[in-house]
Amino acid sequence: MLKPLFWDDGCLRLLDQRLLPHEEKWLDLTTWQEVRSAITDMAVRGAPAIGICAAYGMALAAKNADDLEPARLGLASARPTAVNLAAALDRIMEATVLDFEGILSIAKSMEREDLDTNLAIGKNGAKLVPDNANVLTICNTGSIATAGHGTALGIIRTAHEQGKVRQVWSCETRPRLQGLKLTAWELMKDEIPFCSVVDSAAAALMRSAQVDIVIVGADRIATNGDTANKIGTYMLAILAKHHGVPFIVAAPRTTFDLTAPDGSRFVVEERGDREITHIEEVRLAPEGCPVFNPAFDVTPGELLTYIVDETGVHEPPYAF
Repeated sequence: MLKPLFWDDGCLRLLDQRLLPHEEKWLDLTTWQEVRSAITDMAVRGAPAIGICAAYGMALAAKNADDLEPARLGLASARPTAVNLAAALDRIMEATVLDFEGILSIAKSMEREDLDTNLAIGKNGAKLVPDNANVLTICNTGSIATAGHGTALGIIRTAHEQGKVRQVWSCETRPRLQGLKLTAWELMKDEIPFCSVVDSAAAALMRSAQVDIVIVGADRIATNGDTANKIGTYMLAILAKHHGVPFIVAAPRTTFDLTAPDGSRFVVEERGDREITHIEEVRLAPEGCPVFNPAFDVTPGELLTYIVDETGVHEPPYAF
């Protein structure tokens, strides 16, 4: 099973996802500041993986005798939209014993729990996948976005193991191309049949009845089902609704923000201009081109067909 991180001999070893699929390089992180930089710069991404990574960052802070509160605040500000990050840090700070061994034990527990959760999500969600299904997904929600197996891609993996998946349509996921770089890489390693498409091909595919189900992940879910996910997800939900295609959101319970009654309270991260104006450091846009680059959008809960977590399958109206 692919994994994005593991603890080894006093440091956090992290697969540098910025270099995939061309190079599989592991980073050795020994301070919480290095962990924060890895999260901010997207060497690690995916809400569950970010939360686990932050927990190990707190263990490194304790190991280095750093003040834990600045470490918590610094890590919490690395990526504001993914609720797993704040939840992981809160769990650490609520512990009775805040020494290195205690925090490390909690971080390792989070990693094990997330893998078990993803396997359960895969099992629950695979029941919704029809036989001989053409599945469309966006971004990367697989093993390297989690502790293993994945959320939305975990459902696809489990359904493929059951012989249900005919083909996966993998949206490239502009502007950072996580679908083209990461999801394609994972699908090839698992020998799951797929085809990469530009994000804007989704409408044509649905109109020509080449999509049987859409399965996506989430970075934050409000109590009414409003879901923050990679930019472009809202567009897919509208298209799926129009074409009568089931739209599934897969996420662990740690992604649910029970303090938010709806998505209007979500802080949507905005990232730098270069993600749009450049590709692989090559400038495509004219100098001075203005850019708006939100990393996420919010899909209203009423556009979802189901939300799948480790406890089961949930239908609207949602009331988490």
